[in-house]
Amino acid sequence: MKIALIGYGKMGKTIEHLAKTKGHDIVLIIDKDNLQDFTKENLQKVDVAIEFSQPESAFENIKKCLEAKVPVITGTTGWLDKLSEARQICEQTGSAMIQATNFSIGVNIFFALNHYLAKMMNAQPQYEVKIEEIHHTQKLDKPSGTAISLAKDILNEIERKTNWVNHENSNPEELAIISKRIDPAPGTHEVTYQSEIDTIKINHEAHSREGFALGAIAAAAWIVGKRGFFTMQDVLGF
Repeated sequence: MKIALIGYGKMGKTIEHLAKTKGHDIVLIIDKDNLQDFTKENLQKVDVAIEFSQPESAFENIKKCLEAKVPVITGTTGWLDKLSEARQICEQTGSAMIQATNFSIGVNIFFALNHYLAKMMNAQPQYEVKIEEIHHTQKLDKPSGTAISLAKDILNEIERKTNWVNHENSNPEELAIISKRIDPAPGTHEVTYQSEIDTIKINHEAHSREGFALGAIAAAAWIVGKRGFFTMQDVLGF
């Protein structure tokens, strides 16, 4: 598989290393210092693009890949207000795209557990729910995209909650997301349901970036030859 890396930060470097160990070729790397190489001609030399850049540049990066008819895997968060527009471009160009707030297989299992637990807890109003997420201090967006995905699933299932807020809350209709930035911290997410009688918690703690990178590589291999917009649930089959 011939891969273009769009964004060459810590995640891009981890993907590069692991992809090479699996026999894939990194034929194009785009970072802020060589944007002149980010051309349709260069993109068309690859089978798939993996995009982990910055929120302010992600949409344009994805658009370039789609317009070149190169499947793109994107894990950048903080730009998702333009996701519906990206989906439209994907459909119009006949290309393919996978967007995920987190590519880790373990996190996607955690998403499924969170959704199932929220469905059960809708009938248990004695429990108050909150989310806590911890990341390294270089993470730009707050709350994390993963925390927002967890919150959306909770809000879809628990009728007594109407919206999420990024602070401790006293309004029972609000779902609190508590964000902490501490070094070193690849990423921890915890969902807590607390009542006067007991506490229920589910937790995912990343030990390194490798889980995210391996999931992105697996998604890239899966999407080659496909058309349309997909998620990690499509890739994993649940």
